[in-house]
Amino acid sequence: MNFELSEDQQSARDVAREFAQKRLRPLAQSFDEDESIPMDLYKEAAGLGLFGLMVPEEYGGLALDPLAYAAVMEQIAQASAAFQICLTVHNSLACGALMKKGSAEQKKKYLPKMASGEWIGVYCLSEPGSGSDAGSLTTAAVLDGDHYVLNGTKAWVSSAGIADVFVVFVSTDRAKGSRGVSCLIVEKGTPGMTLGKKEKKMGVRGSETREVSFRDARVPKANLIGAQDMGFGVALELLDSGRVGIAAQAVGVAQAAFEEAVSYAKDRKQFGKSLAEFQATQFKLADMAMGIEAARLLTWRAADALAKGKATRQASMAKLFASETANRVAYQAVQIHGGNGYIREFAVERYFRDARVSEIYEGTSEVQRLVIARDVLKG
Repeated sequence: MNFELSEDQQSARDVAREFAQKRLRPLAQSFDEDESIPMDLYKEAAGLGLFGLMVPEEYGGLALDPLAYAAVMEQIAQASAAFQICLTVHNSLACGALMKKGSAEQKKKYLPKMASGEWIGVYCLSEPGSGSDAGSLTTAAVLDGDHYVLNGTKAWVSSAGIADVFVVFVSTDRAKGSRGVSCLIVEKGTPGMTLGKKEKKMGVRGSETREVSFRDARVPKANLIGAQDMGFGVALELLDSGRVGIAAQAVGVAQAAFEEAVSYAKDRKQFGKSLAEFQATQFKLADMAMGIEAARLLTWRAADALAKGKATRQASMAKLFASETANRVAYQAVQIHGGNGYIREFAVERYFRDARVSEIYEGTSEVQRLVIARDVLKG
């Protein structure tokens, strides 16, 4: 593939960079401390098309390719991972479900409002007792006439508190396990649907993360995405795109931590010279730079594979390597800052916490290794 971004891809990245650096970065620390993000900023992002990045133009989206999407997501994450997680879930998972498997009626009803940012979409797969084992869902949906009746609880739903459209995976035939999973659209305000408390998290604290519970919630049969009992395949297909988004997030966080470390190393004096003059610091910075570049290239390679329709192995490699790189880079950035790196006045403390979850959501590092190994062994 050609690793040079086209003019259109560069333009999309530059718009995202300007918004991220001017509007998000100065406020990122307050997002963390307040554990919330002002809705006005989401509206600004919507005005730039950031809620419809890959949505076709006929539905009001920008119709970007996956590589441009990854470049945009990296820029947003470099300023605020908490803001980025809302965008990546909305674009790659919620809009993605409708674009890939939605009916013509569903696309017409939901995509224009989601692309405009009027409606924010979220993804509900994990449960309190079902994280990596996504095939063992207990949230059940029983068909009753023209409606499905939902009962159960979804966990760790990013942006749940500000969402309008919930893409929910449910068991419609528990005896079939993963072959009995279906995917439904549930709208905000559906009777029987309730949101749990806002979770108190280690990092990405500005993101609204909650449980979503259903008690005899009635959802129209017309809101079934794809065919009944075929939802697990939808989930797996969407995760390829989701993992590219998280890989881009990890690269963005790593880049931000690295830049802070370089700047600090140049300015901080110890034993009569700057930290940057010590070989021990230089070796750290060299390893950090190399890891970030490799993670970015893996992410772009996965995005290119996604555009060609087959990206499972590449997406897992990118997500695994980029997330572990982000954690290593953030760790070393804190180390270079010394005692100051442990204080919240310095951004590397937040990057260290924000990086941690990238090895957990959209499939843990252990799951990514399983996915890669299985593909390798298939030959």
